[in-house]
Amino acid sequence: MRMYDLHTHTVFSDGVLVPAESARRAEEKGYGGMAFTDHADDSNLILVLENLLRFKERFNRESGEFKVLAGVELTHVLPSSVGRLTEEARRFGADLVIVHGETLTEPVAEGTNKAAIEAGADILAHPGLISAELCRLAAKKGVYLEITTRKGHSLSNGYVAKTAFENGASLVINNDFHAPGDAVSAEQAEKILLGAGLNTLQAAEVFENNKKLFLSKLGG
Repeated sequence: MRMYDLHTHTVFSDGVLVPAESARRAEEKGYGGMAFTDHADDSNLILVLENLLRFKERFNRESGEFKVLAGVELTHVLPSSVGRLTEEARRFGADLVIVHGETLTEPVAEGTNKAAIEAGADILAHPGLISAELCRLAAKKGVYLEITTRKGHSLSNGYVAKTAFENGASLVINNDFHAPGDAVSAEQAEKILLGAGLNTLQAAEVFENNKKLFLSKLGG
């Protein structure tokens, strides 16, 4: 299995690496590709996308098999703003729109999970104690729910996996990469999925979801 990471951060938000170094480190670890999804709100959405899209265009033109995507993670924005910002991000060229979900470790506003799913975001990151009802809505809207390898946010992985599978929602696995050492190998990612209660076939399905979403956005 090969990793395609759909949730990473660079110096354009709170990551510590420029995109080129992040990409090189991921390629060296055997990743098939990665998406840069820096934290964004009304203050920096366009700035982030302008920089990441410029890097993506030049990098992908000159690189080999390893490719990158450019997107944003809408973070701690008001639930009432999620839909509008999702539309704006896509209008400005974002390949992926992620919404920072109601993780157990940060005071994300109640209603963010629902707003993200209703807006049709690509991924709802670390959604915490997401309800069965919202999992069913995510399945209907085609919104992926995230299993994360990141410390803290991963506390609810088991709950998210169980509730998602019981209600038909699809999962992806991401590192939420900020700094060297955050990225895990494909083998370790599989163990994290198994630790969240998935079986080997379900884990393989999650890896395939990452790949499928990445390649569909790359082709777009």
